[in-house]
Amino acid sequence: MTNNVLINPEIPATDRERVERILKGVEMRLGFVPAGLRLYAISPPVLEQFVNLVGYYMEHPRLNMKLMVFIRYLVSSAARCRFCIDLNAAILLEMGVTSEELEAAAEDAGKAPLDEADRILLQIALDAIDRPDDISRAEMDAAREQGFSDRDIFDAVIIAANNKAFTHVLRTFKVEDQSAFV
Repeated sequence: MTNNVLINPEIPATDRERVERILKGVEMRLGFVPAGLRLYAISPPVLEQFVNLVGYYMEHPRLNMKLMVFIRYLVSSAARCRFCIDLNAAILLEMGVTSEELEAAAEDAGKAPLDEADRILLQIALDAIDRPDDISRAEMDAAREQGFSDRDIFDAVIIAANNKAFTHVLRTFKVEDQSAFV
């Protein structure tokens, strides 16, 4: 364990094979295992549930990857989770988003380089974190008018809510970068 990490994600002996299988799958898909997932290995059922949910979103039938990564990036930025900000920024940069566009979106989500439909859904997801009681029927209808189903809207909000929880778990245990458990 390096840095200031407060917890050692020791894998329970009875679950070692299960966790190794899950992490190997992640590595095959991403090319590496994010430190945040290594932290989750301390609780194999939670790790498995988290990875399955990520897998669902990676194959989402309607939401595009750029929108989903922007949701995570902007929620992480608001939560000040350096690990998540850096990881999602790197993915967006790889997708062709510029550093200037990332900075502009962090200041004003309406400037995210997404189409109008995706910006509407992005705003609902962000508002669900910052002001859930203020989400209106008009906002929901605007997303529906762009072709999003209620499931799409729900899934976008779940991305934001789960990312908020993930950022707080990482910040609690001081997992600040990829070298946390090297």
